[in-house]
Amino acid sequence: MDPVEALEEIAFWLERERASTYRVEAFRRAAAALAAHGEVEALVETRRLRSVEGVGPRTAEVVEQAVAGEVPGYLAELRSRGEGPLVPGGEAVRAALRGDLHTHTDASDGGSPLATMAHTAARLGHEYLAVTDHSPRLRVANGLSAERLVRQVEEVGRLEEELGGLRLLTGIEVDILAEGSLDQQDWLLRELDVVVASVHSDLRADAATMTRRMLAAVEHPATDVLGHCTGRLVEGRRGTRPPSRFDAERVFAACAERAVAVEVNARPERQDPPEELVAVALAAGCLFSIDSDAHAPGQLAFLDHGCARAAALGIPIDRIVNTWPVDELLAWTRDDATT
Repeated sequence: MDPVEALEEIAFWLERERASTYRVEAFRRAAAALAAHGEVEALVETRRLRSVEGVGPRTAEVVEQAVAGEVPGYLAELRSRGEGPLVPGGEAVRAALRGDLHTHTDASDGGSPLATMAHTAARLGHEYLAVTDHSPRLRVANGLSAERLVRQVEEVGRLEEELGGLRLLTGIEVDILAEGSLDQQDWLLRELDVVVASVHSDLRADAATMTRRMLAAVEHPATDVLGHCTGRLVEGRRGTRPPSRFDAERVFAACAERAVAVEVNARPERQDPPEELVAVALAAGCLFSIDSDAHAPGQLAFLDHGCARAAALGIPIDRIVNTWPVDELLAWTRDDATT
């Protein structure tokens, strides 16, 4: 077994089960160091493996077992733990999903390059993946200026040629600003395949203010998906945060009228929207998008969490836009963008 691939796969499985960033990065650093060094078998034969910076006892053991032609014991253990979905109940929905419309790379606040995210999505069986890094006003997340986003769009085009079956979609998670405008140039938003619009600031604004803000964003012709609509956090390292307040009936009625999908954000710490708001969106006739909001390769598997929620809450599969074939999906996203 290729030792670098073994280390990278271990990092994937650890991310998938939400291990600490330190543990994940230990394996990823070792993989990068050995990939740059080359001649891994010679390092093992001459017992110089530990002399490579970034290779410690645990990662060296994995490399030695891989070079010996074995599946490393730790990798076998993680594969065994990873059999089946992360959570039960959403298997039918997950089988119907064709792609993911909300993901991040190290161009903004993700932890891995575009190529790594894309190749991981391909291995997971995705038919398409939207790259939706943050917009410029979100400086804490290293949001992309128009110039940087144009360069990323070009990179997406080059990389897609290498991927075979996976369709890479250009996109953005664009910040909904205080007055409801979108934090990127309109001409550029019109060129993208997928626009996820999300609130990231002033989350404690009063309900009337937040409603006006969200309605303006939903009515923007470029908006395809309303991302993590309440902004809540229910657990995790960042602590908890209550949901934003807004008139859900008005906002979701606008989503239904404009054919803007309501995101079921699959991150375990978000579980957004809350159950009662999903019910409102269902009654309004909304479309939905189940998205990982992945910031690392292993987090692409978080779709399992969103699928389990969607199944439990009775969201019909045909109203989940990322179960649609890519041509149908793109016909939907481009419908309003040209008007």
